[in-house]
Amino acid sequence: MTSNETNTQIVFLCYPLRPDSCLKVQRYVVVKVAMYVFLVLMILTTVFGNLLIIISISHFKQLQSPTHLIVRSLASSDCLLGSLVMPYSMVRSVEGCWYLGDFVCKVHSSLDMSFCISSILHLSLISVDRYMAICDPLRYRIRVTNNTVTAFIIFIWLFSFVFSFSVVFSGINAVGLEMLILQTHCVGSCVLFFNKQWGIICPILTFFLPGTIMSSLYMKIFYVAQKHAKVMSERMTGRLKSQSSAHRERKAAKTLAFVMGVFLFCWLPFFTVTALDPFFNFFTPAVVFDAVIWFAYLNSTCNPLIYGFFYPCFQSAFKILISTYICGNKDCNTLVFE
Repeated sequence: MTSNETNTQIVFLCYPLRPDSCLKVQRYVVVKVAMYVFLVLMILTTVFGNLLIIISISHFKQLQSPTHLIVRSLASSDCLLGSLVMPYSMVRSVEGCWYLGDFVCKVHSSLDMSFCISSILHLSLISVDRYMAICDPLRYRIRVTNNTVTAFIIFIWLFSFVFSFSVVFSGINAVGLEMLILQTHCVGSCVLFFNKQWGIICPILTFFLPGTIMSSLYMKIFYVAQKHAKVMSERMTGRLKSQSSAHRERKAAKTLAFVMGVFLFCWLPFFTVTALDPFFNFFTPAVVFDAVIWFAYLNSTCNPLIYGFFYPCFQSAFKILISTYICGNKDCNTLVFE
């Protein structure tokens, strides 16, 4: 082997002086820069978008209802994912290397699972809250209080962390895969393998079950909303009646379809690959697996847009916060609902 050939090989190793080092992903510089720019923008949107939700709900007492407390906790989960997990995942995805060692890899994987599971469970809790508010409005205010919601939020956070850290640090997810891990392991890798059992348990427990609950409740909400709109429209006459009823139905359909569409679009590919991969000898290419991971992260980027920016009360809160603390306009710092 010539000296030039040796140098060429060393350039593409994660750790050039380690013979057991992983290979770097070979990409053109332009592609790497484009990936970094796109992913940094995504991370910044995730962090600051969710941070704006957190500040708005914490600042304005009018927004501190049970529903908005769930939204604030959801935003906290997504904000932590964007600040503590996504930056390291970005370097791993672009470079194809993990530079922080095995222990930090396990912590990163545990936090990744924790925040993602927490985010999904919060979305499910929001669907339950909306279902009770629309389908059982008379008992909603009695049953759903800030204390009740806080108890559910604490349970979600505890379950997410205990489940994730237990799975990752116990290694139960990789039982039976010891030979495969030994053959594929190299210095600079950070991959979380799931055997057939846990490849089924994790997706069912953390996605398919909550997703089924969300889908069922939102379909029921849409059905009840249509009935309410029909009853209300019967009290109107003529052209105004038909326009008002059609507008309500279109708005409800678009909102619910968008919520479920984004959720499924972001998470379904990841959990499908996670469930099928162990049964097909882990055939999924690394680049594809990275892509579905970032699709899943995208849900945390979209959540503040869906649950914040689409609601007039949040839009008013954002305008007041920006005009007061950024533009220095202190004439209006009270949130008024129109």
